[in-house]
Amino acid sequence: MNTVRTVSDTKRAFYTHHTRPINSIYRRVVEELMVEMHLLSVNVDFQYDPVYALGVVSSFDRFMEGYLPEADKDSIFTALCQALESDTNVYRNDATAILDEIGDWSGDAVVALLSDPNEGEGAHRLRDTIRKVSENTKFKYSRLFAIGLYTLIVAVDAQRMEEEESRDRALESVAQGLSLSLEKLQKDTELYRSNLEKMKQAQAVLKDMREAERKKRQERALQKEASTSSQSEDSTETAAESTD
Repeated sequence: MNTVRTVSDTKRAFYTHHTRPINSIYRRVVEELMVEMHLLSVNVDFQYDPVYALGVVSSFDRFMEGYLPEADKDSIFTALCQALESDTNVYRNDATAILDEIGDWSGDAVVALLSDPNEGEGAHRLRDTIRKVSENTKFKYSRLFAIGLYTLIVAVDAQRMEEEESRDRALESVAQGLSLSLEKLQKDTELYRSNLEKMKQAQAVLKDMREAERKKRQERALQKEASTSSQSEDSTETAAESTD
């Protein structure tokens, strides 16, 4: 009999793969994402797909902006995927692939595809993904899938998703086409946008704190240098007086 992995198992695995401490304001982001991905992975109705992968990658990259040391970001994401027994490259390659497919599309074209994958042509990987979702009566909706949908539209028409009226129209069309709850889709999209803004503010505060600390270190170094220089001059004067 297979034993279902627990959240604790996943967290333990993560901190085994990534052993360096995570800066405080980012730790909560990483752990919340980890728990969300874990709970989906053990749900019998959940199926991984590229739109979900884009939601995961976009969430991680946007919320981890400004993280220092920069090199640790790759280690953290890799550990996150490994803790969930997944492959980092699969997530990033799938996310990049469906974005590349719509690189020169209009916002109207992307919304149309997401609303009805049987109309039009092109973007075969994304179209196939959306078609499978629309045909899956047991599709397991998730916030990360919603973020993936949102990111696809923003990638080609960011202005559309900034304005509430046009954003609501786009989400309504997609929700109706995929038989998703419009209320959930709107709520998750707004929460994502709100959290990004809060994180941006927190990152600005952290940046100011780092700059203030840098200036303090610089001032202490200058004071130490001045003190050392003064002591050296006193020693020289004392030596000169002794000679006299």
